[in-house]
Amino acid sequence: MNLSHIFTLANESGGTLYLMLLLLLVALTVIIERTRFLSNMQNGGEQLIANLKENIHSATLALPEKLAQLPHARLFTIYQNEPANIADRVTLDGHLEEAIMHEVPTLDRALWMLDTVITLAPLLGLFGTIIGMFNAFHALGDVQNDATQVTGGIAEALIATASGLFIAMIGLVFFNALHTRVRIILHQLETIKVMLLNRHDQIKAHAKTATGRGPVELVQAQARA
Repeated sequence: MNLSHIFTLANESGGTLYLMLLLLLVALTVIIERTRFLSNMQNGGEQLIANLKENIHSATLALPEKLAQLPHARLFTIYQNEPANIADRVTLDGHLEEAIMHEVPTLDRALWMLDTVITLAPLLGLFGTIIGMFNAFHALGDVQNDATQVTGGIAEALIATASGLFIAMIGLVFFNALHTRVRIILHQLETIKVMLLNRHDQIKAHAKTATGRGPVELVQAQARA
């Protein structure tokens, strides 16, 4: 099967094979872009979690500059902007959870396009096969055509279905893989949130032990002064 024969099949399919080629290009674009984006985000999240573990007792949090653009970094920003001696765990938890909810849409962005390709490609392939079968039966009605031309037309019609299934299988594999990465990143965000909350409690407990007063008592004492 040479290139000219492929173009002939595409033209006889009523443009269906051209549409499936477009679907394949869309799927590959989404797969490449999301794979790179989510891989960088996952690796950055692992580094941030490791950094938190290493500096669990440190007085300050040092966020690497190269990781400052990650969604995880927003949690660090909110944590550092919270007054450690006043904010309670529930309030900080709510602010961190709100930040996570704002970052979720950036994780699965464009995955709906890949999901659409997975569903549409087999249907479009079936549609192309039906068009090819019409052409095959049209050839059958011509007494000048022999049986080999008819069976050859049917075999060529099935190329559309095979192409649709091939695109769907590729898309399904990567769609599940990308969704797994999204779940891992969400777990990283939740892990960082819990680690920051525990760190917040430790700082408050240490401050209370050092001063003999709780955060509220300390604020009241400062107001009276």
